[in-house]
Amino acid sequence: MKILKHSLQHLMLFTGMLFCFSCTEEKPAEIKTEPVKGQKNPFRFYKDIEVKPGLNFEVISWGKGADSIGGYQILMSDSVRNNYKSTAVERKGIMTDVWNMDLDNDGNPELYIQLLSKKNVSDLNVFEYSGGSFNKIGFPSLSFSQKKGYVGDDKFFIKNGDLFRSFPVRDEADSTKTLTKTYQYKLSGNSFSTSELKPE
Repeated sequence: MKILKHSLQHLMLFTGMLFCFSCTEEKPAEIKTEPVKGQKNPFRFYKDIEVKPGLNFEVISWGKGADSIGGYQILMSDSVRNNYKSTAVERKGIMTDVWNMDLDNDGNPELYIQLLSKKNVSDLNVFEYSGGSFNKIGFPSLSFSQKKGYVGDDKFFIKNGDLFRSFPVRDEADSTKTLTKTYQYKLSGNSFSTSELKPE
């Protein structure tokens, strides 16, 4: 009986000591956190274009140093057919917009990549995706007669499924005035043709 009494006392003493130790409050250790440095986005331009459900084109632009020099990449994702392709291109100019059209109505998507090649001069790079690859289609430069009085500030726009380009030109009769020239572009057999629209 004495052994049981002493064992019970020891057990009670041990339980009391554990209770006391568990109630002592320790100050939690301070955790030092360093502020996360913001990383600069390496892509100067990004756009995701959905042609149809499951078929997307992503266009990203990158480069170090001058904004107008670098490259861009076109990524094609066809999740329906589990098909993924890409192409990389050098660029001279600042990418300002990308859009999808099928100007020649052949069922193959065309990507129109608008670049600001000089301070106020826009240009287009055109790629058609067909037969599992990207095919570059040369976009025509302005001819000598089209450039007469040209001052830049080109605007590309789409109206009723057609592609147009307008820009101001100096009036030959009065150099203080500007007129607006507008050209329509048609695509046939991977070749562009241009016609001037006369003001109404």
